[in-house]
Parts: sequence; C-alpha cells; structure tokens
Amino acid sequence: MKRYSICIVGGGSRYTPDMLAMLCNHQERFPLKKIVLYDNERERQEIVGKYSEILFKEYYPELEEIIYTTDPKEAFTDIDFALMQIRAGRMKMREKDEKISIKHGCLGQETCGAGGFAYGMRSVPAVIDIIKLIRQYSPECWILNYSNPAAIVAEATKRVFPDDYRIINICDMPIAIMDMYASVLGMKRRDLEPKYFGLNHFGWFTHILDKKTGADYLPKLREILKKPVDVQTEPLFQEPSWKATFHFMSKMINDYDEYLPNTYLQYYLYPRKMFEKEDPNYTRANEVMDGNEKETYEKMEKIISLGKIRGTEFELTSDVGCHAEYIVDLATALANNTKEIFLTIAENKGAIENLDPEVMVEVPCRIGSNGVETLTVGPIKTFYKGLIENQYAYEKLTVDACLEGSYIKALQALVLNRTVVNTDVAKPLLDDLIEANKEYWNELK
Repeated sequence: MKRYSICIVGGGSRYTPDMLAMLCNHQERFPLKKIVLYDNERERQEIVGKYSEILFKEYYPELEEIIYTTDPKEAFTDIDFALMQIRAGRMKMREKDEKISIKHGCLGQETCGAGGFAYGMRSVPAVIDIIKLIRQYSPECWILNYSNPAAIVAEATKRVFPDDYRIINICDMPIAIMDMYASVLGMKRRDLEPKYFGLNHFGWFTHILDKKTGADYLPKLREILKKPVDVQTEPLFQEPSWKATFHFMSKMINDYDEYLPNTYLQYYLYPRKMFEKEDPNYTRANEVMDGNEKETYEKMEKIISLGKIRGTEFELTSDVGCHAEYIVDLATALANNTKEIFLTIAENKGAIENLDPEVMVEVPCRIGSNGVETLTVGPIKTFYKGLIENQYAYEKLTVDACLEGSYIKALQALVLNRTVVNTDVAKPLLDDLIEANKEYWNELK
C-alpha cells in the first residue's frame, strides 16, 4: 500500500493527540510516511510536537518523519492530506463572543448563535488564507476541513475555490449522536447507517438502519429517548453541558413527533430557554478552558517529563473519540476509494429536491478517489424547508459580509439568525462584536 504524507493544520490543538493516537491505531489501513504538525503558535505546537515524538517512537516506529513547525512552506510541501482544525482567536475569543452576546440578551453559542456569527467572520479569512498556501505547495492534496463554524466555512470555500473538489468540509457531531444511538441500542455505530438531511448543526435523522438486516431503529429510539437517558459516550461528552444537551433531546422529540433532531437544534427551536441557562460569568468557553483543554495539555506535559507512554497510566487505548475516528475514516475512504457513505457538507445539486441546488447541505455522501457524491434525499416538508432556507440565508449573508466587508449584510445576517431576530438588539450587538474582533475580521463598511 502507498504510504501517505499528511499535515495536521492546527497541530497545537487539544484535538490533535486523539488524532495522532487514531493514526497509530489504524496504520495498517492508512499507512503513513510523514506527519507534519503546523500551527501559528509556537509554544502550543512545541508541547504537542514533543509529545508526538514520544508517541510515534513507541507506537509507530515505521514512520519515516515527524515534523512540527510554524513555517507554511515546510508544513505544506509535498503532502497528500491536510487535516484542518483551526480555531481563529482560540478559546479567549470564543469567551468574548459568548459573553458579549449574553450581555445583549442573546445566545453566544459558538456555531449557532451570535457567537457562531462572530467565529465565522474570523474563520473565513483564516481558512481561505491557509488553503491558498496549501495549494501553493501541494496543488493536488486532499484538504479535509474540520474548522468551525463548518456551515459558514463551507459556504465560503465553495465560493472562493469553486472548482476544487479536493476540499471537503466535515463535522463529527452527527457521528457523536450516532454513537449515542448505538449505545442506547447496545450496538456499535459501524453497524448502523443513518439517513439524514439539513445543514451543518441544523438537521434531522429520518432513519437509523441496521446495515445487515435493513431494520429501521428510529421508531424504537424515539420511544426510548422521549425520556432523558444517560449513555456511555466519549469523555468529552460527559461534561455537564454536554450531558444536559443530550438530555434536552427528549424535549425536542416529545414536541416534534417525526424525526430525530441534531442536538444543536435546541438553540434554534428554544432560544429563550437556552438563553436562560447561560451564566454570563462562566460560559462554555470557560468550561472547556478549565476542563478538557487544561487536562489535555497537562497530560502531554506529564508524558514529556516521563519520556514515555508505554508502561504508564497514559498507555494508548483504542478509544480516542469520534473526532479523530471520523477524519481518519474519511481519509481512508479517499485514499482507498472505498465508496463508503459519510454524512458530509456538500453542494446540494438536487440531493434535497425542493431546495436551491447551491445550498451547502449536510447529507449522506459516497466518498471515493473522485471526492464527494451526494445521495438523493428527495423533497422535504414545509416546516423543515422553511427553517433551512432561513438558516442558509443567514449563513450566506454572513459570508457576503465577510468577503465584501459589508456592514449592512452583517446586520441582516444577525437579524435572520433565530437566536437574535430583533434589529434593535442586533445593531449594538454587531457594533460590540466589531470592536472586540478588530484584530481578526475584515473591515466592515
């Protein structure tokens, strides 16, 4: 088998250790020659880089080269895959997004609410600049973009790189939800095949099929999940805010009697209820910084001081989380032309018959060496169509505002967002977000 060279863009991320562990665990089906970690923050990159040297020495001695760098040319030259997971402004800017939004009586959630708008306005220029650099040094590599808010980023990359079918935008949230379904059923996620439609963080499961028998478990899951259920999911989703999110799914299932919703729909269907849960002094960003992020870097620093992983409490296991697993599965499908089905963000082009063909939808797609092939969903009902068209208009205007530097389109985007709505709220909120994001946003006029 061919051995691949990959670059993890955002190599200093808290998600990188799990991704590296997954690459070690799956080297037989996705063999690697070289791994490059690229980040624009040297200190964080050094920690992950030193950790990775220990990891690969013990678990992947066949790897020819491990590089960690802040130099784009060194990072992107002659690579087969770029795995992008950047966070422009990092958690400190997420905290500002959330707290500014709450001050104005709005949800600050990082991909859905006003915080998602602010984050998107930061992410789009950063992602575009990085893709241009990657294409300068590796014109044919696959770019798997995991960077949030994925819907807004996908809309931007479609416009700026319209003919580049090797850019694929993905999100692991539907997979995390599928893990939860599998846990409830006493099964493995890989035994199940979802039917799903919507936008990123804005969709519905219509069927959960048994791959062997074709049985549809969705009615059974709906009955079980009408009551809050504690399930065994990866450690990240055992945090208090995530447990509350999975519990709230029962409310949505009881109120809407047809499909199974993406958990993020709670922010759009119940924005006032979600806002009432917000703590203006301690938001989700604070929870992550004090919890998972801190724990991840402390663990790597302990391993670096020990100089080893084997024979310690940090011994590698097969359970490294859906974020890492999904992106490696996708890369394997592209490399080996498996034609496996993934939930992927792609241009509609008739997949949802009664939606604009240019909408960047999240639907089942077949993945192989020629990229993404969307599978037919068919027409959708008025309620879902109306919600999706409104949400897509918000996402489209956000990208317009960013690329054109348009203040009025930024304001229009916020007014269309179901978590904001009121112009008298949106305008001062936007002005405060502009002031906070001077270092990151394109200028709005």
